[in-house]
Amino acid sequence: MRKKYTFVDVFSGCGGLSYGLEQAGMKCLLGIDFNKDAIESFKLNHKHAETFCGDVGELTNKRLKELIGSNKIDFVVGGPPCQGFSTVGRGNSDDPRNYLFMEFVRIVKQLNPRGILIENVTGLLAQKNKLVLKQILSIFEKLGYELDARVLSADEYGVPERRRRTIIVGVKKGLSFSFPIPTHGERGKAKVMTVGDALKGISKTASYNEVSTAQIKNELDRKRLSHIPEGCGIRYKRDEDAFLPKRLRYDVNWDKLAEGRFRQTKLQRLDRKSPSFTILTSRTMYYHPTEDRYLTPREAASLQSFPSNFEFYGSVTSVWRQIGNAVPCGLGKALGKSLIESVEGKVKVKSEVKDFKKYAFHYNRQVAV
Repeated sequence: MRKKYTFVDVFSGCGGLSYGLEQAGMKCLLGIDFNKDAIESFKLNHKHAETFCGDVGELTNKRLKELIGSNKIDFVVGGPPCQGFSTVGRGNSDDPRNYLFMEFVRIVKQLNPRGILIENVTGLLAQKNKLVLKQILSIFEKLGYELDARVLSADEYGVPERRRRTIIVGVKKGLSFSFPIPTHGERGKAKVMTVGDALKGISKTASYNEVSTAQIKNELDRKRLSHIPEGCGIRYKRDEDAFLPKRLRYDVNWDKLAEGRFRQTKLQRLDRKSPSFTILTSRTMYYHPTEDRYLTPREAASLQSFPSNFEFYGSVTSVWRQIGNAVPCGLGKALGKSLIESVEGKVKVKSEVKDFKKYAFHYNRQVAV
């Protein structure tokens, strides 16, 4: 029987990343988050794992040891905030995000795993944040880890959503790590998963899929949406002219808007033939491809590659927040497979990205030093 590699999920949310890692063959022993509803969702889907709900700073080393018991932890994963290290190019020791990140570091120090995985926003690899990367590199190198980072796009790993996130991986010196090779889309062997695939894959008995929870209360917006074709929305005057009758048009002077457009596309319908845009924490960002309504929480969860049997806890608003903050399960699964290959010594060739501008950004030491 294959070994189940263990991990702790810090800032776990409802457990999208940890669920994906478990799909790859790992076992989560502990989930840590301050959000009560998110931890309740985590418990429902990780019945074998311990949980800690509260300020991570209140999780003492003694309590952490009690929760872990005699188990050896192979990985510590999570999404600690990192940008607090750099405020206009200078470190800000008072930034509360520094406190949260250093709590993540404390847990890594105590558990001494073979690898770490950090998930963050894409902007972390921007030039303006090179000081942040330099400090992260320095902190974990002192703990015996070699780090690499890349912006990955979830749709390249079978997720029906274009969601790009920075992934930083560190493994103990002597181990090798290679980011997962894309399996879908232009660089993969399989076709991308689409909004249509996700919606068709939802079980009829899945919870949080009641259409009654996805109705548009604003009658004017509902009337406008009825004129919007699938995959379209209103951002420019040409969109308004093409889709909306005069009686339903927005009362705006397009010439006075910055760049002659809305900052965010309004009434954006998803397209069943394409992956979704990034699912956010509000249900009002995107609309159903063909019906005049928002998405249900379950539809949004499916776009994040949560299976229909993944259980959520809380109000519709709370569940939307949990879904929007989660790492797609499919991306977690791909990363989990790569982490397992690393600790089993099966990494043969470092995966490379030939066209960074088109597909991804790739961190290297030259960026951070």
